[in-house]
Amino acid sequence: MKIILRLLCLMSLTTFALTGASATEAAPVYELRIYTTHPGKMADLLTRFREHTCAIFERHGMVHVGYWLPVEQKDGDKLYYVLKHRSREAAQASWQAFGADPEWDLVRKASEANGAIVAGVESVFMAATDYSPATSALTGNGHVFELRTYTTNEGKLDALDARFRDHTLALFAKHGMVNLLYWHPTDADKGAGKKLIYLLAHASLDAAKKSWDEFRADPEWVKVRAESEKDGSFLIKDGVKSVYLTPADFSALK
Repeated sequence: MKIILRLLCLMSLTTFALTGASATEAAPVYELRIYTTHPGKMADLLTRFREHTCAIFERHGMVHVGYWLPVEQKDGDKLYYVLKHRSREAAQASWQAFGADPEWDLVRKASEANGAIVAGVESVFMAATDYSPATSALTGNGHVFELRTYTTNEGKLDALDARFRDHTLALFAKHGMVNLLYWHPTDADKGAGKKLIYLLAHASLDAAKKSWDEFRADPEWVKVRAESEKDGSFLIKDGVKSVYLTPADFSALK
């Protein structure tokens, strides 16, 4: 009997260890990439993504989350997109394989026959917060998306997360905003420990303005904010950055 109990105990420990390892390995890494094009080259970049790049990404294990263009014309030379990788190591392997792919080499050279397309690339690796929705509540197409970045004062990120977890997400939903994804940057030079990056969806720009006006005037929000910031503001001065985005025709999220 003792032998059987020992075996069962060992089996339980092994199962726990494997489950723990799987859970760790299964935590994906997200990558926000922002491309700035040379003047007049956005159409060429979108064509290349639509007809070639997206498929080559998939071949090398990258998962598409979404592709967007800024609503504001002043940012019309930018393409924003988010990929999901199995891990940071998987991301590195995928990018190396992508860069060495013969098809990509041919496509890149053909598309740049009349000059370079991309003038600059920004990449931010991110981990989902524990309160980021597990599934998307987004239905239908035609949404306007909003990418928001908050930069906190030193030591205030945990408190900001707690407020989002316990109050803010529910208040956003109450006022018609769709919570999609919430992330923390993973690298110090990109804001690890100081930044929250998140993605919302709105029915339209007018709907977004209405939702924000109602949210900011909500008595519950006013009370929560005042109580949570009794010891000082969570965010640095000018610590909120927001950009409204429209999905590219080949985006997974629309």
